[in-house]
Amino acid sequence: MQGTSKITKDMSFTQALQSNPKAAEVFAKYRLGCIGCIASAYESIEQGAMAHGIDVEALVRDLNNL
Repeated sequence: MQGTSKITKDMSFTQALQSNPKAAEVFAKYRLGCIGCIASAYESIEQGAMAHGIDVEALVRDLNNL
């Protein structure tokens, strides 16, 4: 990712989107509607992934491969 910081599983969805707005495309790929969820500001990517049965390591890898 050029000009953006690395996205980690401890970041909130909002922080990830602020780091790279294209993260929304990855969240959509994983069918995570967390962007519009009120919890997106404080729930970590790991918490959201676990709640939806998603492999958090694969998700974070895809986010950082944007």
